Parts: sequence; structure tokens; C-alpha cells
Amino acid sequence: MALPERVWLLRHAETTAPHVFNGSESDVHLSELGFRQADALGRWFVEHRPTAVVSSTMIRAVQTALPIARDCAVPHSQEALLRERTIGLLSGQAFHPTVGPWAETVREWSKGNTSYTTPGAESFDDLKSRLHQGWDRVMAVHPGGRVVVVAHGIVCKVLLLTLLKGWDVGGWEKIGPAMNAAVSELVPGDDGLWHAEKLLLIPERVSALAEVPQIPGSVRSQA
Repeated sequence: MALPERVWLLRHAETTAPHVFNGSESDVHLSELGFRQADALGRWFVEHRPTAVVSSTMIRAVQTALPIARDCAVPHSQEALLRERTIGLLSGQAFHPTVGPWAETVREWSKGNTSYTTPGAESFDDLKSRLHQGWDRVMAVHPGGRVVVVAHGIVCKVLLLTLLKGWDVGGWEKIGPAMNAAVSELVPGDDGLWHAEKLLLIPERVSALAEVPQIPGSVRSQA
């Protein structure tokens, strides 16, 4: 299969509920800061000359994708299989990176127990199967293209850890967090594998935006 020339895998901008778990059950919109981040991303991508923008079907991904497609004057389409993880009982709970069900899930996955999950949530294996189907469908539609793929934090990390040469699930913590608006720039290699030229980096014009005040004691979600 002929692949795109280059793919930018992007986590959506900040949502109206950044301090809680928002899985596929929670179709939240972007926050005021998130819309500013999306506009900044649109301007940043102009110089990179993408030929298409593809997002998941979830509102936060679509609202991030639209300014990029607009500013770059390229088509925007949606891929349902790139939606956020189904998280079951975690939905709406306060995010904490080191304690609780999510932290336990990360520990189990990092040890190689990729079938592990909490009630009602997708496992790493479930995600890998679904996301690779979606990824392959997007790649097949854009041979030789330069594609921006707008998805979700955990979606980005599962794809990176399973597509990139030299990475696997054991590198969950080492690869770093997928923060809002983090971009990974991927190119296909002669070895048939994807290689990263940028990895979960936030463009300077996005990181320079003033942040809204943080709720005391809260932590923004990340994967």
C-alpha cells in the first residue's frame, strides 16, 4: 500500500473539562483557550503545507481540525475509528496521573499486560485493534499526501507505541505525556515502519498562549 509522504499526529486542543476523564462517552467542546490553541495550530500548519486534515468524529477533535483545514485550504474528513477510548466507570472522574484506576492501568500495560482494563473500558489490545483499522483506512486514502490526523491523547500514544520503530507498550512513560495540542511528525521508512521526526511536541506559538487559571489541586488530563 502506498503511504502518505508525511503524517502529523495531533492531540486535540484543551476542552471545557480538562481536569476530568473524558472518554468516548463525553463529547465535550473546546474551551476558550482550546479555540485559541486551534487557531494557533491552523497558522502553524500553513508553513508545513498539509494536503488534508482528518479528525476523529468527536467534537473536540473536529473543532481542533477545522481551523487547520481552513487556514491551509485543504479538505477535512472524519474517521470514526480514531475516537477517544471508551473508559466506563472512569468517565467524569477527576484526573490523577499517579493513583487510582488509570494509574493502575498504565502500570499493567507497561508490564506487558495489554489485556488489562477497568470495568467498561477498552484495553490496550482493544485500542490497538480499533485504531490500526482506522489508521490504515486514513493512510489508504492519502497515498503520497501530507496529512494532519487530529485525535486524542491515548489514541496518539497507542498509535505511536505500536507504529514507530523502536517503541512498544513498555515505553508508555518514557515516551512522555500527550498534552493538548502536542504534535508528532511521522514519515514512512524504507523498512516499512514509521519514524518520528517530532514526538509529542507543542508548537511554540501554541505553548506561548496565556493559560486560563488552574483550579487549585487539579491536574489537566493527559495520556
